[in-house]
Amino acid sequence: MPPADSDGVTVLVDGDQDPPPDGGYGWVCVAACFMINCFTWGIVSSYGVYLAYYLRYNSFSGASPLDFAFVGGSTFGAAMLVAPVVTFLARRYGTRFPMFAGVVALAGGFIAASFASEAWHLYLTQGVLVGIGVGFIYIPSIAILSQWFSKKRSLANGITSAGSGIGGVIFSLATGSMIENISLAWSLRITGIIAFVMTFTAVVLTRDRNKVIQPAQHPFDTKLLSQTRVWLLLAWAFISMLGYITLLYSLPDFALAIGFSRGQATNTITVLNLGTAVGRPFIGYLSDRCGRIKVPAFLTLVCGISCFAIWLPATSFGVTLLFALISGAILGVFWVTIGPLCVEVAGLQQLPSLLSLSWLTIVLPTFFSEAIALKLRRSGYGREYLYPQIFTGLAYVLASIFLFQLQRRRGKQDFS
Repeated sequence: MPPADSDGVTVLVDGDQDPPPDGGYGWVCVAACFMINCFTWGIVSSYGVYLAYYLRYNSFSGASPLDFAFVGGSTFGAAMLVAPVVTFLARRYGTRFPMFAGVVALAGGFIAASFASEAWHLYLTQGVLVGIGVGFIYIPSIAILSQWFSKKRSLANGITSAGSGIGGVIFSLATGSMIENISLAWSLRITGIIAFVMTFTAVVLTRDRNKVIQPAQHPFDTKLLSQTRVWLLLAWAFISMLGYITLLYSLPDFALAIGFSRGQATNTITVLNLGTAVGRPFIGYLSDRCGRIKVPAFLTLVCGISCFAIWLPATSFGVTLLFALISGAILGVFWVTIGPLCVEVAGLQQLPSLLSLSWLTIVLPTFFSEAIALKLRRSGYGREYLYPQIFTGLAYVLASIFLFQLQRRRGKQDFS
């Protein structure tokens, strides 16, 4: 009989099942999930380039800055909102079924967006449809990795999460170049075609261990909500996402607002994604070595402090690039550590269920963060992004408190 935790809920840990092999075909799954991150979140993270273009060149008559903010927010929001549906479909038809459906939706969203003539067309295509595609592909992949790794779980997640940074670098540069030299429409079409080919290949290579693990896979397991530590984890996720989306999408337009060229603005998001590519494997390695709760708590705090110490006073291109590199390495700590953290909190069998709750928790902040940031932006003033900068820093600092509290509770009661 597995032990009961301090909240009276039974927790199954890795040792209760056939232990993950920590390698073997798992490394193929790492490569496949790296590709998935590269051609889903990597592409999505380049939306900052599109956003800067939409804001500065009034591409859609009658559209407001909030409209374009909601397009980017709806991508993240839709991706997370479909989590219960994806979890149900994966349990009913297998992991690959929703992933292949996502491949079609992702490519279709970008191609359909190339024909958009009004802002609401972008909502449905580059926003919602792309988001659904990302969610259907990405969400099942997180649980797959944790089934293959135990001691190297965070490292494996860090390596695959770096894919979003590599993809962000590639597509930030490529998107800016394609918009300038070809057209906005063909930039979207080419992106859709590439996304289809690469994500289809990645899905073919994935393989789960559900027959061995027999995960619960409940789309919305309310029993988990009776545990204090689950609430602490979800609070960290919710609040940190307020800062993450604001920083990710605002940085290119911030660069334009303080007088940089469009090429320099594109370079800021490129450097941010480069930081992501370099930093995320390192985060995974540190988490395995130094603590899977302690490390993300500390890095969340560091990201908040860097917003105040570096981003807030930034006026030169060099300082802005420095901030982009540092923040890029750590701003997405959630995406690297959420899988291992869920295992630490609830056990391997409950991983899909707690992940599903985590995805639902971040729907609202991912959808509304950039809209809040643009509402806080003081257009026409000397420091246009002062309030969004403060908002981002406070979000990260506050979020870190919840993980430190989770770590403190673990120090008193070992529930991993």
